[in-house]
Amino acid sequence: MKSILPSLILFLLLSATSCKQAPPQKDAFAPVFSTYKTDSTGTITPVMKNEIFYGILTPVEICTIFNRLGVPYNNATLNPTSKRDQYLSSSKASINTGIYGVDFGYLKMFGIGQELIDYMMTIRDMSNKLGIPDVFLTDPIKKIQSDMSDPDTLMAIMNDAYNNMESHLRESGRESTAGLMVMGGWVEAMFIATQLVYNPAKPDPEVVQKIAEQKYTLTSLLSFLKNYYDDPVVVYYTKKLKYLKNYFDTFDIYFKKGDLEIDSSKQVLRSSGSEMTVTVETLNKIRDYVAKLRTEMVTP
Repeated sequence: MKSILPSLILFLLLSATSCKQAPPQKDAFAPVFSTYKTDSTGTITPVMKNEIFYGILTPVEICTIFNRLGVPYNNATLNPTSKRDQYLSSSKASINTGIYGVDFGYLKMFGIGQELIDYMMTIRDMSNKLGIPDVFLTDPIKKIQSDMSDPDTLMAIMNDAYNNMESHLRESGRESTAGLMVMGGWVEAMFIATQLVYNPAKPDPEVVQKIAEQKYTLTSLLSFLKNYYDDPVVVYYTKKLKYLKNYFDTFDIYFKKGDLEIDSSKQVLRSSGSEMTVTVETLNKIRDYVAKLRTEMVTP
């Protein structure tokens, strides 16, 4: 059986009706934002295909998207490691294990230092609260402390650690705990993107695209969480996410005919651009609601 987390959280993506169904296409309309590239004559020029991951990946894999968006350094936006001892319930520990994982992936972009190690230690402490064997993170930390020269190796080690953590939870019948980790990571990724990258005064079309594409990932996330309605915390946050989904449902994303490729094996959509009917007002509502939800999640 394929691991749940690797096939579930990248910060940006898939389908209103089905994870394998392409978004609707139209011949002509007036989009609010477009990421199609044009030359001086106004003709769309051939460009490298953009990849839209509509599966949800591990929290640390989200840094791939952050790299593309050029997220600036601002550790004040992150959840402080000093709060880790305040998360006493299993649900809070689960959610914030996902949140700290995304924060770790964010910090990795700016090099390897003590701050990054602190977040690794925090993730280990949080996983201990969930009854996850210490070896899943103690061994990786020892490896990284002995050789901190390769950021890519660091990410691979942490990604494996999250996979092992998820597998342990699944094998012990605690899938809902894994689900809360996934949810926490997705919300944190949205929070960082909407707070540090999105500029409502001068919205960048590519940033808007990545935020707008979350309507697909949110649908996938809700579909995943509905399997664990026996957990009242999952039910509670599912209602919150459904409210957020109402904002995403107010706009559409379009691709040119013949431009969209679907790789269902890798859960990737490829296109040279997209056109979105989303408004700045809606983006601001999404940003504000995500901030409110994230504040609730990180509050002990």
